[in-house]
Amino acid sequence: MIFKLVGDGRPYPDHGLGQRDWAKIPPRQVRLDQLVTTKRVLALDLLLDEDSTFYGDLFPHVVEWDGTLYLEDGLHRAVRAALQQRTSIHARVYPMSATRSAPASPADSAGTPYPAP
Repeated sequence: MIFKLVGDGRPYPDHGLGQRDWAKIPPRQVRLDQLVTTKRVLALDLLLDEDSTFYGDLFPHVVEWDGTLYLEDGLHRAVRAALQQRTSIHARVYPMSATRSAPASPADSAGTPYPAP
């Protein structure tokens, strides 16, 4: 088993983060078997393309919602890591509260504030 679950769609509300907001979140290591995907289908040409990681963020985007880690962006990077026999990846993890749509000013364990939507 590579992922905890292969999902289809985002079960959490829209967080409103843009690329600049994601870039402010420091990456951390995440085990592949703890991730739930939000895409059921992966384009094989993206997986095999050497330039597929050239554009966009170098780190996958993960949303932590209701105690579950959802792989929002970077499925091809995660699958590529699994094909290389790696059990974890470095990803940007955005903690989102299940009781409200998005935290007003989330912070990591070190107290560094994350961008608010």
